[in-house]
Amino acid sequence: MLVDGCDHVETAAELEERIAKKGRLTVKFGIDPTGTYLHLGHAVVLHKMQQFVELGHRVILLIGDFTARIGDPTGRNESRPPLTDDEIAANMRDYRAQAGKVLDLERVELMYNSTWLAPLTFAELNRLAAHTTVAQMLARSDFSERYREGVPIGLHEFLYPVAVAYDSVVMESDVELGGSEQLFNLLIGRDYQEYFNQPKQICMTTPILVGTDGVVRMGKSRANYVGLTESAHEQFGKLMSIPDEAIPEFARLAAFRNREEVEKLTSGLRDGSLHPMSAKKDLAEAIVARYHGAEAARAARERFEHTVQRGELPEEMPTLEAAGWRTVAEALLAAGFSASRREAERLIVGGGVKIDGVPVGDPRQPWAASGPVVLSVGTRRFVRILPRKGT
Repeated sequence: MLVDGCDHVETAAELEERIAKKGRLTVKFGIDPTGTYLHLGHAVVLHKMQQFVELGHRVILLIGDFTARIGDPTGRNESRPPLTDDEIAANMRDYRAQAGKVLDLERVELMYNSTWLAPLTFAELNRLAAHTTVAQMLARSDFSERYREGVPIGLHEFLYPVAVAYDSVVMESDVELGGSEQLFNLLIGRDYQEYFNQPKQICMTTPILVGTDGVVRMGKSRANYVGLTESAHEQFGKLMSIPDEAIPEFARLAAFRNREEVEKLTSGLRDGSLHPMSAKKDLAEAIVARYHGAEAARAARERFEHTVQRGELPEEMPTLEAAGWRTVAEALLAAGFSASRREAERLIVGGGVKIDGVPVGDPRQPWAASGPVVLSVGTRRFVRILPRKGT
């Protein structure tokens, strides 16, 4: 059961032997706080962690608050800018609550790798780095491609796999989990444990979930993610935007349907016996229910059917009192629909902003509403603007 859903296990035989010998294993998953949100892509490996939790193993969620200062080069065609201490602190502020959407945190340990990486001396780091060669690093596809294309590679980027490997040594991990793109880093950990006379960890990787665009991996920076703590309505709406061809992948990696169910779904979509819209709504409802419960998922589906499919306004929406705004962009900012006036103006130019169903075309359009109106962005965000009291 533990290897189900993995795309690589180094090795399954070792896993069985280790469980038979030790019984309770130390299982590690590290995540760098490079963004503020955990999303459905993270949930793929978190779900695998929870399986280990339920079987009684010692499971550790490692927050890479030190490695985030280096910047993970995995999958990058350029150097990732290191984060500042303030950025790291802000990003990981809500990580525990977000991970708790998948993990039983009462049975999961939380660690920070700054605990042992920050005190390392230059001499100690030098000894660690000596156990990895430049040839090993250039065997990585991301490094080799950048080297071949003449794209600069910072020496500090070579230290990232070293730091992650040393995490495994300090934690004496039996199993390390990660996404498939992390396999190189996980395997380096085996080499380091062998040097330190420890049993080599079993490396288990899970597939990468594509984003809502159906093209590239899900990520906050690409704006193609579904956050674990987003509202039920927001999650449902985003899931309904995935392309039809991505439905089976989301069924497998986000709804965790088994192989037989995914094959049946794929076959139905292919032969036309299953309509993509119906399949997508069922899938979105199932995924939302995992994070908000069945009742909220049903309500999100009904709202989508009312507002998007039938073009109706939602029965319930937040209200906001007008506050002397000069432009529609200022109203968007006050409603929380944008983080800046520039972003608000981009939303307007993109055609997604409406007042009582009428598109706003001018990014500098004055706010001229005198009575109650509904301000909306896209098909998921609505607010009823009430006249200012006393006017």
